[in-house]
Amino acid sequence: MKRVFLIVLDSFGIGEMEDAASYGDVNVNTLRSVSSSPFFHVPHLRELGLFDIEGVTVGEPMGEGRHKAAIARLKEASKGKDTTIGHWEIAGVYSPRRLPTYPEGFPEEVLEPFRQQTGRGVLCNRPYSGTAVINDYGKEHLRTGDLIVYTSADSVFQIAAHEDVVPVEQLYEYCKIARKILQGKHGVGRVIARPFTGEEGSFIRTSRRHDFSMEPPSVTMLDQLKAAGKDVIAVGKINDIFAGKGITEAVSTGGNEEGIRRTLEYLDKDFEGLCFVNLVDFDMLYGHRRDVDGYAKALSYFDQKLPEIMGKMREGDILMITADHGCDPAYGATTDHTREYTPFLLYEPCPRHFFPENLGTFYTFAIIGATVLQYFGIRPEFEEIKPLGVLMD
Repeated sequence: MKRVFLIVLDSFGIGEMEDAASYGDVNVNTLRSVSSSPFFHVPHLRELGLFDIEGVTVGEPMGEGRHKAAIARLKEASKGKDTTIGHWEIAGVYSPRRLPTYPEGFPEEVLEPFRQQTGRGVLCNRPYSGTAVINDYGKEHLRTGDLIVYTSADSVFQIAAHEDVVPVEQLYEYCKIARKILQGKHGVGRVIARPFTGEEGSFIRTSRRHDFSMEPPSVTMLDQLKAAGKDVIAVGKINDIFAGKGITEAVSTGGNEEGIRRTLEYLDKDFEGLCFVNLVDFDMLYGHRRDVDGYAKALSYFDQKLPEIMGKMREGDILMITADHGCDPAYGATTDHTREYTPFLLYEPCPRHFFPENLGTFYTFAIIGATVLQYFGIRPEFEEIKPLGVLMD
């Protein structure tokens, strides 16, 4: 029985790509910034080979032949630096154009049908911090019932509403309306429900956020695994990112700790296929909020749980650890994602298909999807990419 556990440390970049400046990112490096914190302690990631990856200049490398994982640096071939494009590329979908963004807010051709179909007005309509926007517009929202609509540097249409004014299920319906409107040239990557509670001066966002993504435009690793009769288990926001396409089982999580706990539970279960995990706190709670110490603590917690994860692995299991983009918590120019290389660590308890070697730099995240499919004896239907050295049974 073969199982692959693919864990995405959301936003854990390892250094700026050559074209980072064209995305507004100069001298960014999430790993370097996080490693400056006194709370940064990742001995198990080090043993796997994190500090041996090409281009990594922090930490003490294990040295050639001493790290436990096959390691590589991955370059994003797609145009973008957001969650949707990053995950899609991992699964084999190349995005030649950036998804639309709205630094001046959404145009009337989007807002007018949205107001008509929801029966509610719109507040804000410009890029904003998710915590600041409810503090600045929450009072007016409570008075009028108008929806707080905002965006960011990412391709997102976000709707914030107080749960006492707009019940969560109703908010989800409003997001579905927006998702149908936002197609074609306005096809943003995600429409996001942002419910909040509390009173003026102490509003807080709740855990009932929900993402409504576009469906991937072409076949993915997930589609091919499902078509071959394999299990495709989505943990965290994976199901949202792929709009449920190619998923056979999904469980949402409230953050990293629950995501890790769910992963440990699946390690105890019998299935054949992929368990695809997103750990969102690195990005949502620490990267965007430019919290270096918080990011370091979260990464150290994941590292602390690695021996338990690895200890539950069986013969035929593969563990893959990667990221979808960067979000340098020390970068002061913006609070947005950063265009960075990502790490790739592939661990097999008893190496038989993959061996602990340094594979240099790959030109696309899709090497992951190709390798997963090859491991299950499936030929990738997306762009021809030579998988890592899999020795087929």
